[in-house]
Amino acid sequence: MQHAKLQIGCMIVLLYIAFIYFREIKKNKMKHSDSFFDEMLVLGIVTLFFDGLTAYMVNSPKWIDTMVNLICHAAFLICLDCTIFMLFMYMLYTTGLYPKRKLTKAVMITPFLINVILVLVNINSLEYRRGVVTNYSMGVSVYTCFLIGAVYTILSIAVFIKRWNYMESHKRVSILTYLIVLAVVSAIQMTFPETLISSIGVTVFYLGVYLNLEDPSIRRLSTYHSEMVMAFATLIENRDNSTGGHIKRTSQYVELIAKALRKKKKFSSILTSDYIANLKKAAPMHDIGKVAVPDAILQKPGKLTPEEFEVMKTHSAKGGEIIEETFKSLGDEDFMKMAYEVARHHHEKWSGKGYPDGLKENEIPLCARIMAVADVFDAVSEHRCYRPAMPLDKCFEIISEGRGQDFDPEVADVFLSMRKEVEAVHAELNKKN
Repeated sequence: MQHAKLQIGCMIVLLYIAFIYFREIKKNKMKHSDSFFDEMLVLGIVTLFFDGLTAYMVNSPKWIDTMVNLICHAAFLICLDCTIFMLFMYMLYTTGLYPKRKLTKAVMITPFLINVILVLVNINSLEYRRGVVTNYSMGVSVYTCFLIGAVYTILSIAVFIKRWNYMESHKRVSILTYLIVLAVVSAIQMTFPETLISSIGVTVFYLGVYLNLEDPSIRRLSTYHSEMVMAFATLIENRDNSTGGHIKRTSQYVELIAKALRKKKKFSSILTSDYIANLKKAAPMHDIGKVAVPDAILQKPGKLTPEEFEVMKTHSAKGGEIIEETFKSLGDEDFMKMAYEVARHHHEKWSGKGYPDGLKENEIPLCARIMAVADVFDAVSEHRCYRPAMPLDKCFEIISEGRGQDFDPEVADVFLSMRKEVEAVHAELNKKN
């Protein structure tokens, strides 16, 4: 087994990752990842198994039946191709380019399927060569495997470069690391077939994805964090006799707006999946500064006096300060920055007549411009201690009238174009509250 030591060691690493991964999911009753990582992990283990088995077989030809040897080599080459193809598809998923149309998927998978056919058709021509340290196999099947592997690796790198701005900084580093390792290992394996080090590339890829993107403990902490933020925001909101419905609805509205903007190719370099996820988590914190507003003003049943309104306006700047102090040690700079911008700037106006800083147009962070539309719409559509809820027709009219004055015209247009979706969210969440 000396010729398969590397593969065995790599497989032990993947088995350990799989054990931890599935144990955490079962233990915490979590949903499996939507990114098909489960299937990829199993595939990786199977690939390393056949990698080690063929490494042993090619160095023990006298003890292995020829047909068994060919079948195992075919299985290894196909599994290796599947792994590299899945890496490419995972890259598309991570960067938001995963195709939804069946035709597009068919076009992407066609080269892979052709390669599988070529591997199977030419597996009988496989030949075994003696190297300085170990024997190795070569032939048309191996060459086509190398070719398709190189093609999908290059495509994965191209997608990564193209969507660089789509990913958070910590994800860029991890993805770049395992892409470089995979590319280097693949190049060495193709140039010096005797090395038999493809297992290293496979293992580094799965290890990097697991530690940085798919670790259930990280996902669980993210869930706890979101629940804590929502609970804290609801507690603050209850001070003005609300039931928490406002923060739930506005969180849904900002997500709808952001996804619709991205679908329409608006701000696509900014509206990454991580950006939208952070925006949805940050939205409940937009009025956190109201904790510093006296109850007499916050709960006043009538119209505020000019002096009282000036006090009320301080909640934006105060909210930003609270978030800076509260979240500065959490280590999630992207979320803290967005929560700060949403809290401080959601009352800025496109015309520059908002508060607290009088920002105008694109000076206002995009997240705050989206939050402004969601916040105003929900504020006027719900009952307040100082006035009844307005009809939805009037609420949409207010957003339309504020287009280009109070609100970013593109954000307002997208919101108005989603009237059915907005009304559905409004009706559903109102039933629950």
